Amino acid sequence: MKKLNYYNDKNLKTEEQVFNYLIETLIDSIYTWDYFTDFKKSMENANSFDKELRALDTLLGLNKKELRQELIKIINENVKVKKALLLLVALRPVKLKEVAVIDNFETLESTYKHELFTKRGSLTKEDEEQIILFFEQTGLEEFFINKEVSSLLDYCKGVEVGLDSNARKNRSGQTMESICERFVKEYCEQNGFEYIDQATSKKIKDIFGVDLKMDKIDRRIDFAIKTNQNLYLIEVNYYSGGGSKLKATAGEYKDLSDLLKGQGYEFIWLTDGKGWNTAKSPLKETFEHDDYILNLSMIKDGVLEEIVK
Repeated sequence: MKKLNYYNDKNLKTEEQVFNYLIETLIDSIYTWDYFTDFKKSMENANSFDKELRALDTLLGLNKKELRQELIKIINENVKVKKALLLLVALRPVKLKEVAVIDNFETLESTYKHELFTKRGSLTKEDEEQIILFFEQTGLEEFFINKEVSSLLDYCKGVEVGLDSNARKNRSGQTMESICERFVKEYCEQNGFEYIDQATSKKIKDIFGVDLKMDKIDRRIDFAIKTNQNLYLIEVNYYSGGGSKLKATAGEYKDLSDLLKGQGYEFIWLTDGKGWNTAKSPLKETFEHDDYILNLSMIKDGVLEEIVK
């Protein structure tokens, strides 16, 4: 930890006091109402299957024999119908690459079904049997026979909203980046500094003319600020809850700090969230090792003015 006048102004005399202040000023939330659901994306995803879902609408209320015959028929006419079927059970095709499905309960043999739902061309006899098995065992067959809904497109819009809740974790990171960028942008504009977001080594070389060695080929630094004196690299994240990820992140940023400082550049870790209350030890270890670990309250108070020059 590097000593700052900011800490003195807060009457924080020791490293322990500064760390405690960091923890005590972690904020409860960075979320706004748009965090919970991205309706635009959800509606676009559902509407992309409009043609396929309308074709499937014609099968609602048919008896089992007719339903199976017509289902195979419309799949052979439009292979994208298979992906629409997956959406009806709230499943993305990519998930079938990760999870195998049991084919035989006696032997517990299982196979991956991704190719079945993504390959082009007409269905083979075996494919037809597998599709019907999927249709029956997922409950879709009974769902269609009983005509549980009148519009599969409307139904899938609801499914997409549900699936979108899984993206909240990504939105949390994006929200934190957006909040931090407001402060970074304003500070850089006031002082005539340049900054770039999602900065790779190539981007930094192309824009700033600075050679930077990264620990990972695909490493993207959230913000890179170039002043007349130095290059400042800022990583940001937010943790509302606990987990092993926090400890891993703290350890990673110790190593990253060493790598960047070894090249003569400054590293700033901007993190927040009550999740750190469950991982104080690894955070403190990195806090004692790195020069700058800050939270949003500190940034709001203008601490960047003392660091980035």
